[in-house]
Parts: sequence; C-alpha cells; structure tokens
Amino acid sequence: MRKGQRRMKVFVTGVNGQLGHDVMNELYRRGHEGAGADLAEVCADAAEGSAAAAMPYVSLDITDKDAVRKVITEMRPDAVIHCAAWTAVDLAEDDDKTEKVRAVNAGGTQNVADACREAECKMLYLSTDYVFDGQGTEPWMPDCRDYHPLNVYGQTKAEGELAVSKTLDRYFIVRIAWVFGLNGKNFIKTMINVGKTHDEVHVVNDQIGTPTYTFDLARLLVDMCETEKYGFYHATNAEVTDENAGCKTGYISWYDFCLECYRQYGLTTKVIPVTTAEYGRSRAARPFNSRLDKRKLEEAGFTPLPDWQDAVSRYLKKAQL
Repeated sequence: MRKGQRRMKVFVTGVNGQLGHDVMNELYRRGHEGAGADLAEVCADAAEGSAAAAMPYVSLDITDKDAVRKVITEMRPDAVIHCAAWTAVDLAEDDDKTEKVRAVNAGGTQNVADACREAECKMLYLSTDYVFDGQGTEPWMPDCRDYHPLNVYGQTKAEGELAVSKTLDRYFIVRIAWVFGLNGKNFIKTMINVGKTHDEVHVVNDQIGTPTYTFDLARLLVDMCETEKYGFYHATNAEVTDENAGCKTGYISWYDFCLECYRQYGLTTKVIPVTTAEYGRSRAARPFNSRLDKRKLEEAGFTPLPDWQDAVSRYLKKAQL
C-alpha cells in the first residue's frame, strides 16, 4: 500500500483469466484485502500456490443475478474489478452462442453494476477497442462513445459499458487491446510455439494498435481503485519512441509484434506480412484501427504503462516458454 493509503476490500471477477490473476496478485502485494470469483469450483491459482491462492475465492456465475447480488452485498467491498467476460471472439459469432455471449458480457455486467449500486461501492469495468468500428487512422479517444462494433463480442462489450455508465456514478471504464499475460493463452505464446515448429508464419500487417501486458495493467487498475478519479480511460502499453530500440516505433501491427517477439526470443522463423483479407481465417470482423489515445491517464495523474517492447522482454523472462 502507498503511504497514507487505506486498506481496501476489493472483489475481482474472472480471477482464473490472465488479467484477474494479475490483479489478485497486485492486491496481495499491496496489502489490500482481495477476494476473487470465477466459474470454476476452485481457484486455478490453488495448484501453483501463487499469492492469489491465499485470498478468498467463490465460484460464481455472473449471469445469475441473485447470486451476484448476494455475494457483493454481503461482502460490501470498497471496489469491484470486473474482469470476467466472454472473450472467444470468433466463437461468439456462432448463432447458438450469441445469446450466451450477451448474457455474460452485457447481462452479467448489468448484474455486477446493480449489485455495486446496492452495496454502494465503486466499479471498474474492463472494455475493449472492439466497441469501435476500427475505421480511419486517428487514435480513439477515451471519452468517445460512438459505438459501431463490427462483431458480437464488440457489441456485447459496448452494451456492458452502457450498463455500467447508466447504472453507476462511481465507475471506471478501461478499454484495452491485444492482451497478453502469464496465466492463459495469448498471441505471444501461440506465435512462439508455432515458430518453434515452422520455417515461416503469416501474420496480418493491416490491423494497427499496441498490446497490453496484464502485469502492468493490474498495477494501473489498483492505482485507479485507490482514487475517486472516475470515468473512461484507455490503457495499453506505450508506443516505443526510441528509434534505436530494435523494433518499430509508434503504433504497430500484429506483424511488427510478432517480429519483436521472435527477435527477443531468438527465433529465426521467417515472418511474412499478409492483409486481413489474405489471412482469411477469422469468422468475426476485426477492427483495422485499434489505436487508443492514452493521454488522459497522465492528465488524471496516473502512471502510464511502460512501452510494449519492455513489456515483452519482462514477460518472456517470466513465462519461460
């Protein structure tokens, strides 16, 4: 905890995912009282004995309104960090999945927001660049609510944003993109594994943005919950600005991201840039422009996330792929 900071009680949903895992560990490091929830009967961290496993855990289906209300109103936390979501973007496009995706991302978020209102606690909701249509080349501003999602996942996450902003006064909505962390699947793990067994890989080069390391993001989210600086924010790792860094500066493509991961890992696999149309394997439409403007973080007094190249370096050292 920071000097003078009161110990908080924080409830975290989706703790078996990449971000929820790191948020719980960050709360533990700071001495806050954390409690986690996910669908599974036991916390995934229990097997590995991480710090998060030492904190209370409850099996919770966020689509069950009564169960969500009971857990949050009885716990009376100072804040809820809502990480739980349906994130299988392509699978969400299946006709038989759409209702379930909406029940989780929109309905489940509404349930959490309603419970936070009753418990009189603040709420932090994780959203995504997918709430926008991905057109143009200008970075999206955090206070933009011109929602035009291209797929079911983005639509239901936008509905989640509306559920939070219309229900509560004390909320943070944090949009992120291209997430990677130690606990679960992500782009880096996938590409490293493919690169070990293939001479060449094809990676799209016309979707532009910056990645988000959950370890860094977790620190920022707890920082936010320690304040009353509510509103909409964008939070990804910073663009590289040093031209001698060994990777592309500014916003990047997935192709650039892969090149840097291979360079740092020491793989010589050839990376071939292709357009989204040429790649052609995704059922859900993806935004071409995932640039997120993050200046509001510094304006509000928050410490931004380090640059993405540095994040990849630290991640690879920890992940031991």
